[in-house]
This record gives sequence, C-alpha cells and structure tokens, in this order.
Amino acid sequence: MASELDLQALSLDELRAERNRLQHEDDAVSYVRRIAQARLDLVAAELRQSGDNSNEDLSGELQRVLSQHLTGPPSASRAPRADDDHLANDARAVQLDQLCAEHGFNRLSSGEELTQAELTSLTNVLTNFEREISTDRRERFEQIDALGAELVRRFRDGEVHVDEFLDSENN
Repeated sequence: MASELDLQALSLDELRAERNRLQHEDDAVSYVRRIAQARLDLVAAELRQSGDNSNEDLSGELQRVLSQHLTGPPSASRAPRADDDHLANDARAVQLDQLCAEHGFNRLSSGEELTQAELTSLTNVLTNFEREISTDRRERFEQIDALGAELVRRFRDGEVHVDEFLDSENN
C-alpha cells in the first residue's frame, strides 16, 4: 500500500495510478460500510420493537434506513454510477452477507422473529464488522492523503508542471 511505498521514487504515472486504485477500492469499502450500517439500523429497530412487545409495522423504518444508507447521505461526494453494480460482488460485501446469514439476519429480513439474544448477537457481529470496515477506510484515506500530498509537493517544488500532469492524465 501507499504507506509502504517510497512515494518520492514513484513516477508521476505510478503515483496517480496508486491513488486511483485506492480511490476505486474506497468506493467498494464505502458501499459495504453503508450496507452494514443499514443492517445495524434494521436490527436496532427490531430490538426496539421486540422490547416494546408491539406489533408496529417496520416499513417506515425500513424506508428511512434504505434511503439514508444505501443511497448515501445528501452530502455524498458523488452520485451512483452505472458501473457500481460490481460493488455487491466485492469480497467485503460477500463477507458481510456470510456473517449476516450465519447470525440470522436473513431470517429477520424474511419476516421471522429472532430472540433478544439472537438480535443482540447479530448487533455485536455487525458492529464489529462495521468497525473493521471503518478502520480499513480510515487507513485508505491516510494513504490517499499521502499520495495527494506527494503530488502537491511535486507541483510546489517544480518537479511536475501542470502541462505534464494534464498530458499524463489524458494518456
């Protein structure tokens, strides 16, 4: 990763390629993180409902969760792209699906009731997964920032000129 690379030794093209690779990976990590958070919110809503012993319809909660997490917040940095379908096949998304299947989320999403203990266990599993994904994302941001800082340094020190940068971007 970028923290292990000698950034000064990389060519401009290599530096930009690494930054682009990490940004592309972040799209998948961000997607999986939103899915994990949405599932956590749904489990929390189910915990609240089962704790109240009510038969309240969760459809309003489901709509709120899906609109908030899956489409991203209103301040999201970019709109979904046509090629975002691959994100659901990312290894982290597959891992999340496996964890959910192993801990009963699929039963919950099909309308089956889970016990308080099962819901609590599912909450713990999803919380831990979301924390790991968030840590991964923070580390990736640090690497992207380091690559960006190296690009800025090269411009500032006159090692790279705007024309070179634009030429390499168009190739």
